[in-house]
Amino acid sequence: QVRLVESGGGLVQAGGSLRLSCAASGSDFRIMTMGWYRQAPGKQRELVASISKNGNTNYADSVKGRFTISRDNAKNTVYLQMDSLKPEDTAVYYCNSEYPWGGLDYWGQGTQVTVSS
Repeated sequence: QVRLVESGGGLVQAGGSLRLSCAASGSDFRIMTMGWYRQAPGKQRELVASISKNGNTNYADSVKGRFTISRDNAKNTVYLQMDSLKPEDTAVYYCNSEYPWGGLDYWGQGTQVTVSS
């Protein structure tokens, strides 16, 4: 069982920055693929960014060049640095972890990010 706890959300003006953190419990963190997803009102949940156990990253086209995902295996934590925020980035952001071979995955409770214009 993996427990994920997100933090760092809030209200920011367009053009501003936020850094989200996701702290994970358990001893498997370093082998898991970690991801950030978001869900805006009336829309489906979408992948924002992911990072593999080896540090390989993947980003949604809409956030490339503005968001950076990173991980600290010593702290069992994954981060999402969000710069040049836009109103369309407003959503609940969720942390996700999954084993590289698929199967079980885990979700955090979500953290609200609101970008005002």
